[in-house]
Amino acid sequence: MSHEFQPGDDLVFQLESAFGLLRVLAVEGEGADTVWHLMAYDDFFPDVESAERALAQPTPLPVRLAHMALTNRAFERTPAAKLGNRPVTEDELSEYNNWLASDRKVSDRSALLMLGIR
Repeated sequence: MSHEFQPGDDLVFQLESAFGLLRVLAVEGEGADTVWHLMAYDDFFPDVESAERALAQPTPLPVRLAHMALTNRAFERTPAAKLGNRPVTEDELSEYNNWLASDRKVSDRSALLMLGIR
């Protein structure tokens, strides 16, 4: 089974009056056992076009949470759409690599709950 999203995908999610950005760092496993590794950016945008323009800038966006590991169920409860794909950098993988060397906790809470948004 292939995943809808792949490492390097930039995802947009909508709040009541703003849009936020997530980034897929890695995907492990298949089906219900899939673990999604995401990074969340700190900025919010008035529309999707503004978010796309911000991603296209040479300066990196501020990061709110460098890594979160979510179950497939939690990821499915995170409503997001793909904006595009860029290669994942070594800097972006730093916290993911720390997670690999840790006890590898995975959350069953959606990304928005992990960010304290909902």
